[in-house]
Amino acid sequence: MRVLRTPDERFAGLPGWDHEPRFVDVGGGLLMAYAETGPPGAPAVLLLHGEPTWSYLWRKVMAVLSEAGLRAIAPDLIGFGRSDKPARRTDHTYRRQVAWTGAFVEALDLHEATLVGHDWGGLIGLRLAAEAGGRFARVVAANTGLPTGDQRLSDAFSSWQRFSQEAPELPVGRIVAGGCRAPLPPEVVAAYDAPFPDETFKEGPRQLPLLVPTSPSDPAATANRRAWRALQRWEKPFHCAFSDSDPITRGADEPMRRLIPGARRGRHVTISGAGHFLQEDRGEELGAVIVHFVRS
Repeated sequence: MRVLRTPDERFAGLPGWDHEPRFVDVGGGLLMAYAETGPPGAPAVLLLHGEPTWSYLWRKVMAVLSEAGLRAIAPDLIGFGRSDKPARRTDHTYRRQVAWTGAFVEALDLHEATLVGHDWGGLIGLRLAAEAGGRFARVVAANTGLPTGDQRLSDAFSSWQRFSQEAPELPVGRIVAGGCRAPLPPEVVAAYDAPFPDETFKEGPRQLPLLVPTSPSDPAATANRRAWRALQRWEKPFHCAFSDSDPITRGADEPMRRLIPGARRGRHVTISGAGHFLQEDRGEELGAVIVHFVRS
């Protein structure tokens, strides 16, 4: 597998981001980067970002968690952020993303952790909860889901999927800005572009939209159905924290609230005034929700 690594200087001086990168080998020399804040021995909160962002998305949430005495761990998915970027589209599969992130959890030897998944971080994280649930004490799902291809996805997702394949250049920073309610400063937009010096570094962001199961015969559909069966036995706390203004994932919390036993007892929240990237629009509020969930 040919791998690209973004030069370190691309990450210099990013606003609100002074975390030293750490790295884990998730197999075959492939390096997954992560940022960590808070006391090392404190309860761990694993923050999984989605498409096409990186751990920078969690900076406001991480500040709230660490101030509350929690250990916040935010990895960059393979193909994103400071993590290694396989150079071929076919190197990026749903199964591999789950395996790579699972290897990261194993390497850090997380136990009784809180798993927080947003967007693709939920598609991966909910699989991990189903397949390695013993490492997690609770789950927070934020603007995400676990599609099996048996239900029709939103028109907004279909439009995004087409755009991700047809755009001559994938404007990552502008995509993130477009998924927020509040305008992003130019320097923050640039921070989302930082991991991708040119289009050759974007095979992960290009491929992930195609990997979301949209038909019952999708390659990941069987594994996701199996994960749903496991989640329907999940008795541990499960919390939905969705925003009120996300056309892509609107309604995806309903089956989780209804079918997951731990969610039926949960106190779910809808975060007002936030788009798809609620960490940018209402990051401090989302952080407070997570802290309350962990402490309660």
